[in-house]
This record gives sequence, structure tokens and C-alpha cells, in this order.
Amino acid sequence: MFHIVLVEPEIPQNTGNIARTCAATGAALHLIEPLGFSIDDRQLKRAGLDYWHLLQVSLYPDLGTFFARNPGRYYYLSTKAPRAYTEACFADGDYLLFGRETRGLPESLLAANPERCLRIPMREGARSLNLSNSVAVTVFEALRQTGFRGLQEAGRFAGEMGPAR
Repeated sequence: MFHIVLVEPEIPQNTGNIARTCAATGAALHLIEPLGFSIDDRQLKRAGLDYWHLLQVSLYPDLGTFFARNPGRYYYLSTKAPRAYTEACFADGDYLLFGRETRGLPESLLAANPERCLRIPMREGARSLNLSNSVAVTVFEALRQTGFRGLQEAGRFAGEMGPAR
């Protein structure tokens, strides 16, 4: 299982969409306060309402508490990072950290861990992808690298009979 960590997320719809991605992929969701919304927020739940029972979510008062409670291997996703996310060799149990929508992760955290900082390549002049899109792109690359373990890889059309392949 991968761990998606949102550091001080601000927009409930983004967090709701990320929660839905976590529920669909089996990734755990970690939320670092302060949040820009209540986790009871109507818009947050609307983005993934029918998936909440599949979600493992943890809330932390600050980043220090998160690190103290979750030893492991961390990757920091940032537009400021020198390496592409596809250059990482992800492993089950990795933590993928994403910063707030308006400012990203703290630069001090990035500067202290340059070998673990990753970016999603974009066109020159493009500021960034939406946070929920960035999480989806990265978690699916991590899942691809680890063989999509535990996920249904094939669907079937409505008229087909028998097990999905």
C-alpha cells in the first residue's frame, strides 16, 4: 500500500478527489493540519461519497507529528524538484508527500531532502497541475512500477458473461 500525504491542503474538492483515488487504489490518506476546510465539509464528501467506507484516513496536527508516527521512505512532489517522478523506484509502503495548493511543500523540507524530491514534467511556463491530478499521476506510476498488486486490471463490457480478465 502506498501512502498519500497532503500537507495543509486548502481546497475541499481536491482532497475529496484525492480521497476517491486513495479508496480506488488502496492507498492510505494522511492529512496534515491546518486544513483549509473541515473534513465534514459537504464538498469534500461529495467528491468521493460512495467511496468513504473504502478509505483509510489519518489526521495529524502538524508535520513533525506525522514524521514521528510514520517512519518510512518519503518522496516529496514539487514543481521545484530536479528529477522526474518516473526516475524514482517506488516500493510498496512509500509515502508520497504533496504540499498545499497555493505554496507547495516547505522549501526547507525540499532542501533537506533533494534526492527524494520529484516533479511531474510540464511545458515551460506552466505553473503546475491541479493537486488531485498530480496525486493521481504519481500514485498510478508507483502502482505501475509495483505491478498493480491487489487491483483489478481488466474490466468487462456490460453484455459479457464470466469473470473479468
